[in-house]
Amino acid sequence: MNQQTMQAEPYEFTFDPKTTALLIIDMQRDFVEPGGFGEALGNDVTPLQAVIAPCKRMLDAARGMGMMVIHTREGHSSDLADCPPTKIARGRGEIRIGDAGPMGRLLVRGERGHDIVPELYPKPGEVVIDKPGKGAFCATDFDLILHNRGIKSLIVCGVTTEVCVTTTVREANDRGYECVVLSDCVGSYFPEFQRVALEMVKAQGALFGWVSDSSRALAALRT
Repeated sequence: MNQQTMQAEPYEFTFDPKTTALLIIDMQRDFVEPGGFGEALGNDVTPLQAVIAPCKRMLDAARGMGMMVIHTREGHSSDLADCPPTKIARGRGEIRIGDAGPMGRLLVRGERGHDIVPELYPKPGEVVIDKPGKGAFCATDFDLILHNRGIKSLIVCGVTTEVCVTTTVREANDRGYECVVLSDCVGSYFPEFQRVALEMVKAQGALFGWVSDSSRALAALRT
């Protein structure tokens, strides 16, 4: 084993790059760009756009060293058969999942808004997990894929911190995977949610995982 050490909180994160994957969660136009689902909910998407550059640095490094890269996308089939009616109704907004937006139907697979932003677009051979829920393990083959590739640790990036990122980290923790969340590579529409979500991940001696950042992660990968 080739153990590397990443400086992190609440203490250093130890991992083997050969059994580690870079996980980039839901960096989709619908969440990150104007005109998408996130903006339709009344959010300012600027904080989410700020994570693209550090995510790109992590993605380039992972690709350069042959590390497994996994992308996720939240969305639903065109008939919305895999979308609970409660999810559509919740929020009581004028524009809801499945409605037409500037980038196509909101959170519907195959629409422009559902796809990943160009800066982080998957390369051939990189795994893309299409998930109908917040967590990457629910109703997907994610766990099977990680198991088949011998993955034990996840370096986690993406959006939003308090929703799909931490839901996936909690699911991973229950399945025995070790996760480190990179604070500058994850984003929220709400600064307070960002802060508290990261505090919860690393609380009580890494309750759900570790928190680091792209600078410390890149330093560990280059060791």
